[in-house]
Amino acid sequence: MADHKHGTMDTSVQEKTFAGFIKASIYVAAASIGILIFMALVNS
Repeated sequence: MADHKHGTMDTSVQEKTFAGFIKASIYVAAASIGILIFMALVNS
């Protein structure tokens, strides 16, 4: 079995994926809030 040294794994791809996920989540949340505000203004 190979010896594992803590802290030697390259995590740059995982970090980029996580950053993209967070960015997409923020866009979806902002769009949802915008749609709810639009619906509230149109309905009143």
